[in-house]
Parts: sequence; structure tokens; C-alpha cells
Amino acid sequence: MPYDMGMKRIESDPKICHGEPHIHGTRIMVANILSLIEGGYDIPRILRHYPDLTRADVKAAIRYAASAVRMTEEVPLT
Repeated sequence: MPYDMGMKRIESDPKICHGEPHIHGTRIMVANILSLIEGGYDIPRILRHYPDLTRADVKAAIRYAASAVRMTEEVPLT
């Protein structure tokens, strides 16, 4: 089922990527995109790494992650 943040680019399907959130129509998981960002990749470099993605896909993955964090309980950072 696509996750709609205005673009329906993120989906979660138990038959694809074990149900992990991924970019619609691909097997590129949101977690993979976020790991690249954590590793210092900017959007142009991510697009070179995953040529099937668009800038809007990467931004949707970031919005999805931000939304997921807001929906969870606070975790102490100490």
C-alpha cells in the first residue's frame, strides 16, 4: 500500500523487501537511502548510486522517515 505524503512514492508490501518501506516500483528501501545520507551522500550522489531514483523519490524517503520519527515515542538520547 503506498504511503501518501502527496506523491505516493513510498510503499510497504509484505511481498517486496519483506514489507520494509521502499520506493514504489523498485526494491530500493527507504533505509538504504537514509544510510547513504548518513554516510555523507548528497542527493546528486544518491541519484548516481541509484539511477532509477528521482530527486522526488529521495525527498519522499526523507519525508517518510521524518514522519515516522514524529509518530514514535521519544527515546532518551543519553
